[in-house]
Amino acid sequence: MAESTKSTQEPKPKLVIKRKVRKAQYFTEDLGNGVELEMVLIPGGSFIMGSPETEEGHSSDEEPQHQVTVKGFCMGKYPVTQAQWQAVAALPQVKRELDRDRSDFKGEQRPVENVSWYDSIEFCSRLSRHTGREYRLPSEAEWEYAARAGTTTPFHFGETITTEVANYNGDYTYGSGRKGEYRRETTAVGSLKAANAFGLYDMHGNVWEWCADNWHSNYEEAPDNGSAWIDAEEDDDSRKVMRGGSWVSYPVICRSACRGSLYPGDAVNDVFGIRVVCVSAWTL
Repeated sequence: MAESTKSTQEPKPKLVIKRKVRKAQYFTEDLGNGVELEMVLIPGGSFIMGSPETEEGHSSDEEPQHQVTVKGFCMGKYPVTQAQWQAVAALPQVKRELDRDRSDFKGEQRPVENVSWYDSIEFCSRLSRHTGREYRLPSEAEWEYAARAGTTTPFHFGETITTEVANYNGDYTYGSGRKGEYRRETTAVGSLKAANAFGLYDMHGNVWEWCADNWHSNYEEAPDNGSAWIDAEEDDDSRKVMRGGSWVSYPVICRSACRGSLYPGDAVNDVFGIRVVCVSAWTL
């Protein structure tokens, strides 16, 4: 009887992870002492932000789906590394102090973590003053546009995810995916060699990345021009948006459309990092 039941079951959908080699345009910022910050030129365009109700893991805060038109900008090829953080933290203070050695998982090429939103703003301010170009956190729309890189699937590499291409809690699966390695720590940026079509690495998992926006429970009345959604009546102490998931996240949390939030002063955790953008460098 068992054999008969097994023979009538439909085969499990084949796992498909898309790997494509694309040429991306970069420029490099010299932070001193051999430390560089690679920035990727992201072309402007339009995309559908949010997720459909049919997407596994869809949440009401990812709706309504809406078209957003984003101007060109530059984005960090990787999350900010510990070496980059230490280089910028050594620069003159703008508004607040920065701890140069704040990460739990040590390694120059690992992403910096334990970073609050306030820390991120200070990092961008120091970097801007040092380079003469305006660095800032991405808007939530810019982040999702960059993460998708022209795709409409849950992840930029397809309908599912594996720990071969992203660092997350591999004890859990998504869609037709299979279980994988649960590393329980960050990995060196870019080490899994799974860039999206824009040339960005680690957009799914490894560390959460702060955005400039205030948190909103859905996209009703959200801006459609790619700008950060910041309410004039709210102060800097209101919750801020985070994107991408982390090394400890379930795979469903690492989707392009998934949203998280946290108060800007909170960072006592080794899952919170930063990725920067620069608009003024687009004309380089």
